[in-house]
Amino acid sequence: MGKAPIAERVTAAAEGDVVVFLIGMRINRWRSVRHWLPAFTAMPRMLKELAREEGAGMLGCRVYTAGPRTYTVVQYWESRAKLLAYASAPDRQHRPAWAAFNRRARSGAGSVGIWHETYIVPAGSYEAIYHGMPPTGLGAAHGVEPVGRRGERAAERLAG
Repeated sequence: MGKAPIAERVTAAAEGDVVVFLIGMRINRWRSVRHWLPAFTAMPRMLKELAREEGAGMLGCRVYTAGPRTYTVVQYWESRAKLLAYASAPDRQHRPAWAAFNRRARSGAGSVGIWHETYIVPAGSYEAIYHGMPPTGLGAAHGVEPVGRRGERAAERLAG
């Protein structure tokens, strides 16, 4: 769909459950570069790997910053199973990066903080609307369709 705004009102074309994965990091001690830099550079490598491999399961993502020390990535996944498979696969970027982070964390005493949250949102429990926007968030991950197909009002779309 590109980055051009879509003039009409559209909604996310997601079907079934939606998997949302939030992951982030916070640099707690700027001078401890050897502890936070590997965590900081690992995420872009993972995102590139996931973008290259169509069947891996990540449908889309967006990176946000909250100042110079805090970063968050919002990811949309095809399924919980694919998210967990990626996280535990020894031949993918995540598992070795996670093991290396744990080794550094033992000696880094809080130089960098990381977190993640996983949400499995049941069908009928999410709603989205976009007007004058390029595909964003759930709409970018699953594509968009005219609002009328899902209901003109948020309550109708949530009942769906």
